[in-house]
Amino acid sequence: MFRYPKMPGSGAAPLGPCVAFEKYDGTNLHWEWDRHHGWFAFGTRSASYPLAPEGETDFAANHTQLHEAPACFRATHAEELAAILARLADAEDFDHAVVFTEFFGPQSFAGLHKDADPKQLVLFDVWASGFGFFGPRRFVNEFADVPIARVVYEGKFTGKFAEDVRKGKYPVAEGVVCKGGNGGDDVWMVKIKTYAYQARLKQAFAGKWEDYWE
Repeated sequence: MFRYPKMPGSGAAPLGPCVAFEKYDGTNLHWEWDRHHGWFAFGTRSASYPLAPEGETDFAANHTQLHEAPACFRATHAEELAAILARLADAEDFDHAVVFTEFFGPQSFAGLHKDADPKQLVLFDVWASGFGFFGPRRFVNEFADVPIARVVYEGKFTGKFAEDVRKGKYPVAEGVVCKGGNGGDDVWMVKIKTYAYQARLKQAFAGKWEDYWE
């Protein structure tokens, strides 16, 4: 299973061109595709399951708050993404791809989800064997026909931009993920969270979490 890399803070970003995507407050889920067999596996950052009835049953039992994710993926991403990946696999000569989505609802917070909330999946990255991650601009161009993370800013990465995000000058709740590079080993990514979101986390974990969430 290819694991999504741990993302550093903004101090690791080069002062160059970037695309900043909204960072959603949800759960990172991956979905694996093969040129010959289509979608075959899915899961969280640390666990993978067959994308089949028995795998989905195990997934739901182990991750009760995420049980709606496979149905959501089939309804909003699976068919169109498979067609895009098949076309790109021919162009770039890869057989295996992993796509990464954020799963969340209106009241999701810090990895917890309200069961009654409607949920959605937003695509935020695609990795392909022998190719690596798609660069941010190409990602937007190639995958715009499915729900993808919203572009908040495109331009030069600067310290002022990072501080403006932290101060809430952009319309995001949690923050942004800034990405640069053209693809493969050239791609870099960093995260920036708003001061308001960090304060909310501090408040939540300062007291009894169950009382806060209820």
